[in-house]
Amino acid sequence: MSALSRSLPFVWRNMVRRPMRTGLTIAGIATGVFLFTFVESMRAGVDQATSAGAGETTLIVYRKNRFCPFTSQLPQSYDDRIERLPGVRDVIPMKIVVSNCRASLDVVTFRGVPDSSALQDVLGDSNITAGGFKEWDRRSDAALVGSALAERRGLRVGDPLVAAGATAYIAGIFASDDAQDRNSAYVHLNFLQESAKRGGSGGIVTQFVVKVDDPQRLEAVASSIDKLFARDQFPTATRGQTAFVARAAHDIVTLVSFAGWIGYASLIAVFALIANAIALSVRDRVRDHAILQTLGFPGALIGSLVVTESLALAVAGGIVGAVAAFAAVSFSAISFTMEGVSIDVSARPMLAAFGLALAIVLGLVAGVLPAISAARREITASFRTGAA
Repeated sequence: MSALSRSLPFVWRNMVRRPMRTGLTIAGIATGVFLFTFVESMRAGVDQATSAGAGETTLIVYRKNRFCPFTSQLPQSYDDRIERLPGVRDVIPMKIVVSNCRASLDVVTFRGVPDSSALQDVLGDSNITAGGFKEWDRRSDAALVGSALAERRGLRVGDPLVAAGATAYIAGIFASDDAQDRNSAYVHLNFLQESAKRGGSGGIVTQFVVKVDDPQRLEAVASSIDKLFARDQFPTATRGQTAFVARAAHDIVTLVSFAGWIGYASLIAVFALIANAIALSVRDRVRDHAILQTLGFPGALIGSLVVTESLALAVAGGIVGAVAAFAAVSFSAISFTMEGVSIDVSARPMLAAFGLALAIVLGLVAGVLPAISAARREITASFRTGAA
């Protein structure tokens, strides 16, 4: 057994000798790691929602110079003209009604589609966890609700969903990898056009979801659509789906970018807490270190004990903070919604592990200078300092 491992009980006794200081230091480190991990989870959600893949084939056609779904009104008859354009594979008219157009954590988003065929096309590989398409087809007021919205509102199949001036019957609940779907309720287009209090009546939609046959032609098709309606009463602005989400959620993206500074500030606080705790510990134990030197402990071993204590504080606080952040994000199911688009805060084990790893690195770095100071101090100077 090495000399360092035999000396670990000494490190433990040093930590529990000052329980208040040790506890507050660990709590401070845990808070810093929690903030950093939480902010990084927010950033991961934003990156996932706004980073376009090389194979993106979906365009969103919106009313030009309009932002909130309440203000984007396009004739449903546009779908035939769009479908005839070269490169267009499919067009789905969609009406969107939201309970709140501003940034919020609890928004109900209704998305009206023409029929079950269009609904299945939009949902793609989504997994129906309760109810199904047959019940959705059977009732004109039926809704298929995303899992995140159902969990947030405590909804089950057969319950009514009342929001944004519409009352729908929940015919099914589905799980999806897309944050937009998880936080939406899909209803019949005719039902939403006629029952919503805001946004007009039949024949008017909010947007068109356009599928192109070649990802390389995405921009060309978008330009063709906008040119087609440039001189119409209802001009359009067409973007790729991820670019559309990034524009609609601009305020959320800005907020998360600013929050990133809080994450980095929390790391600085972690470093300061560890460094301060270890510096105070070394100052309090100058006489103890002198006695260890008298007993034959080399300076390198004393320095190692100091670094080990610093590392122990960082590991304890880092584990508490990282686990707490992961649990908070996992169980709270936080989702930011603005202008009808949603961004989830993603709970990822790798982010928690990354926060813990950073705390460990900062713990090691913070303990180096106090360790060097303790290792180089002369025995006589240590006894004089301890006696003083």
